[in-house]
Amino acid sequence: MKLLRSIWYSNFFIRLRSWEYWPFGVVQFPLMIYWLWLSLKARSLFFFSASNPSILLGGMFGESKYDILKRMPERLLPKTRFVRHATSRDQLLSILNEDFTFPVIFKPDIGERGFRVKRINSNTEAEEYLNSSTGDFIIQELIDLPVECGVFYTRFPDNETGKVTSLVLKEMLAVTGNGHSTLQELIFNHERAKLQWERLKITFVDRLNSIPEEDEVIELNPIGNHCLGTKFLNGNKHIDDELSASFDAISKAIGEFYFGRFDLKCASLDDLRKGRVKILEVNGCGAEPAHIYHPGFPLLKAWQTLFVHWKNLYRISTQNHKRGIPYTSTKEGIQIYRKFNEAIKGNKKAPV
Repeated sequence: MKLLRSIWYSNFFIRLRSWEYWPFGVVQFPLMIYWLWLSLKARSLFFFSASNPSILLGGMFGESKYDILKRMPERLLPKTRFVRHATSRDQLLSILNEDFTFPVIFKPDIGERGFRVKRINSNTEAEEYLNSSTGDFIIQELIDLPVECGVFYTRFPDNETGKVTSLVLKEMLAVTGNGHSTLQELIFNHERAKLQWERLKITFVDRLNSIPEEDEVIELNPIGNHCLGTKFLNGNKHIDDELSASFDAISKAIGEFYFGRFDLKCASLDDLRKGRVKILEVNGCGAEPAHIYHPGFPLLKAWQTLFVHWKNLYRISTQNHKRGIPYTSTKEGIQIYRKFNEAIKGNKKAPV
């Protein structure tokens, strides 16, 4: 029985029995076929570039996160600074010491899926991040609010108003002490944490053999990203007209933004409905309705949701095209993708 249990709870079988851990290409394959069909109908492989005309490729990939945030009202944003790759150590420390207090968040300006997003606690860690960085990055103040979520917004250009079509609530990766297990044992007894072992054994190298007190909660990762172990919970039951109206107003502040996800923090769900939020990042048409990653969410239902998602993207893009918004050419789109791919490869190779 111990052998069977060991096999069943191995990393391989944890991933196998939960599609949320499957490789991106496997889950997205049916959607790739649908994208080709929609591209044929639109006569453009990059038809989605017209979805959000104010963002490069509509936000599918390669866009500057900072350029999008600059369009937002300041009251909705954490304190944010852009740092060029060529910035010197002294310049970086000057920015930090003048404008921020530790801890802060560093993240690549062009990136995806949480790669190289890191909480920085000191000048030394900031310098290490700069030295290992392969491109421009962003500094953000750490927003200490209890609710973190992703709000997906959809508006058709022919309509005056849009609506929230997906709400995901994020539960940070954490373990709870029982008074006798070491931190390492707690990690290995937690399926989501166990999958992050290679990262966690470095982060908590000095604490792995310590024994957390009973009911002591140890946050293992402060970054709300699915690839880093965050649990995504379906919050669609909280979507209502008030929430949609709030994000209708927020989206229109960006200008020509019709389709994408706001990743944010807020004090409560009531504040979320009223638009009293701090937006950490705005993702365009390349974002997903992330509530589908709720543990146990049926794969067929997820595919159904994603097909509707792409159908909406097609409708928005073609409506904008009829208004005179051009599709990005295949040549230019491939050039942007190559540049983006190089940036992502650099992020993955750099130490976290």
